Amino acid sequence: MAKAPAKDPFRCVECGWSATKWVGRCGECQAWGTVEEIAAPKKLSLVAGATTSAAKPIGDVDLASAKARSSGVGELDRVLGGGLVPGAAILLAGEPGVGKSTLLLTVAAETAKQGILSLYISGEESASQVRLRAERLNAIDKNLWLAAESDLGAVIAHIDSVKPELLVIDSIQTISSTTVDGAPGGVTQVREIAAALIRIAKERSITLVLVGHVTKDGSIAGPRLLEHLVDVVLNFEGERHSRLRLIRTIKNRFGASDEVGCFDLNDSGIIGLPDPTGLFTSRHSDPVPGTCVTVVLEGRRALLAEIQSLVSAPNSDGRDWGNARRVTSGLDNARTAMTLAVLDLRAGIKITGRDVYVATVGGMKINEPAADLAVALSVASAAKGLALPSDLVAIGEVGLAGEIRKVTGVTQRVAEAARLGFKRVIVPVGSDLKIAGIEILEASRVEQAISKVKIN
Repeated sequence: MAKAPAKDPFRCVECGWSATKWVGRCGECQAWGTVEEIAAPKKLSLVAGATTSAAKPIGDVDLASAKARSSGVGELDRVLGGGLVPGAAILLAGEPGVGKSTLLLTVAAETAKQGILSLYISGEESASQVRLRAERLNAIDKNLWLAAESDLGAVIAHIDSVKPELLVIDSIQTISSTTVDGAPGGVTQVREIAAALIRIAKERSITLVLVGHVTKDGSIAGPRLLEHLVDVVLNFEGERHSRLRLIRTIKNRFGASDEVGCFDLNDSGIIGLPDPTGLFTSRHSDPVPGTCVTVVLEGRRALLAEIQSLVSAPNSDGRDWGNARRVTSGLDNARTAMTLAVLDLRAGIKITGRDVYVATVGGMKINEPAADLAVALSVASAAKGLALPSDLVAIGEVGLAGEIRKVTGVTQRVAEAARLGFKRVIVPVGSDLKIAGIEILEASRVEQAISKVKIN
């Protein structure tokens, strides 16, 4: 008698959703191309198999093979937790044109200059195109090897021939294999090829760096399993019209997962910024109304950011025609609108019927509420036409009742402001700060903060 088929022979490899027939899109997680046919379950064997290495007490495990070495790029070392670890698999994802290939070619060249063999595999560009970029970046070294391949078998042949200690694959979506089902760049191809390369890297103690694409919503393309397979997941981000580039750690088995690295992308290449304050603030010969400096936390790093505001003159007849504009750049639009309403109703700064423009300097994006007080003081300064002191920093969250609330990391923020030469800082009441070289001004409400800076 024939055996009855499985009830749901098709299953989503992302979330486990099952169906009686194949569909192109998962009905649970809505992912495309993740539904595959599952084989009939096999009985597990309980026979002992061969071991790759003998088990030993954890204290006897050698740490030399897991010691990180510098990549030659200090900001990347900060994000990775010390540098490149032999046998580690790193996934770097980012939007097209953000500078992924430029950064990794620089890293490969700097590693090669230390006498470490590096192999750069390009699946998107020809070898001559990569060479042109290397000339511009001064990334030519005898220990840096280059190949343009898109077949997994050819990539493995290059690994056997060169025997590198650093392997860069640009990108994982362009590498395919004829022995794996699916189109190049598809879910199955990406999963199997990444697993094969990671296995090779672990066995031969090769630091593997994979470049990954992103989808329209900014998430990493490909199966979610790819992020679980690798040891480190980095997100490379930045505005196309800005020089600033940020690397954020999403996952890191060798260090902190909340570090941020800052880079400056220019004509000569990409340069790490240990102190990027100059990109986010502007120096004025004389104090200008509508500018206020705050300190934001990007991961564990405190960064100074300047907020600029422009408020139009009121209507000549004093009436509100209801067509005032509220434009923001680099700030959350809804939160800024809330702060403007509090400023109008609680602090008596009349901006009803007046156009308000609020922006950050250098293309920085601020999402945390600690910048609320700086936004309020900046707009109040612009509305009154009175400049704030040039040595002032404002830190605090503004509530709907007009109160100023405490924020996290206020000691670190104020210490960074003091290090960069600022003399006064406005913080919420109860912060209990005592930092040499800077005057601490506490305020419990927005109108009190405005009174302390003498712009009311």
